[in-house]
Amino acid sequence: MKTRISRLKPNQASHPRNRLADDAGFSLLELMVVVVILSILALVIVPRVIDRPDQARVVRARTDIAAISSAVQFYRLDNFRYPTTEQGLRALVTQPSGDPLPANWAANGYMERLPTDPWGQPYLYLEPGVHGDFDVFSYGADGVAGGSDVNADIGSWQQN
Repeated sequence: MKTRISRLKPNQASHPRNRLADDAGFSLLELMVVVVILSILALVIVPRVIDRPDQARVVRARTDIAAISSAVQFYRLDNFRYPTTEQGLRALVTQPSGDPLPANWAANGYMERLPTDPWGQPYLYLEPGVHGDFDVFSYGADGVAGGSDVNADIGSWQQN
């Protein structure tokens, strides 16, 4: 069995450089400085982030509308026509039973489920649309036609 022999002289063991491993950690002053810096950053950043939830909802609504519009286009490719306003977006999830019956409706549908808009309302559908062959839209945060900012209507006619 080998024994480890220290090569330090007795007076070197108490030298400050050799005690570094024992002093590892942060002092209370260092921790307080970090807390103050984080508080200042929070005061600067939080007001800018507060407006983001409304913008995120609008982006989500646009993304949903683009996905629904694509599903409507696939429905048309298979069945040679868009779902009627009466059949609505539900025709993308379950096969319509009323006229006009879709001749080649996809076995698994065109969407797994219909999303609701970020404000909890169902997306609306018109065929023919005011702005094109069909319109998929949400009335925005206020749930009323028209409006501005987050209350503005968001629709398939705004897609690029």
